Amino acid sequence: MNVLFLCTGNSCRSVLSEATFNHLAPDGLKAISAGSKPAGQLHPRAVALLHRKGIATEGYFSKSWDDLPLTPDIVVTVCASAAGETCPAYLGPVLRTHWGVDDPGHVIGTEEEIEAAFEETYALLRARIEAFLALPLDALRGDKAAFKAELDRIGTLSA
Repeated sequence: MNVLFLCTGNSCRSVLSEATFNHLAPDGLKAISAGSKPAGQLHPRAVALLHRKGIATEGYFSKSWDDLPLTPDIVVTVCASAAGETCPAYLGPVLRTHWGVDDPGHVIGTEEEIEAAFEETYALLRARIEAFLALPLDALRGDKAAFKAELDRIGTLSA
């Protein structure tokens, strides 16, 4: 099963999701991330946070959804449309869900406030990914409506 974490810039939240998912997921599950308008580089704070968490970042880069090396089964948008962001709409025959998360890359404040925003984003994404991985995936694959309901519920979880 392939999961695409999608946002606009593919430099922070979607990459945090991709790397964390791949770090935690068992064999047979793979995540990739992409953006509709990729920034072209990963946010340095996102990379540093992943390193602090012991999560490898080799091979990750900001990429377009036009250049995916695999076909996703599930697309998870992580943009925060409530913050006025335009969330890209993936138009393939996939299961879609939205896990809106504010972009810590846009936080302005002290060094401590910015780092706290990145930590909160990571904790929220990790909690949602752990909830995803705890689902009875084999049972849900045959029931797309139930699977979507579970994915949508996970998108409402807080850290």
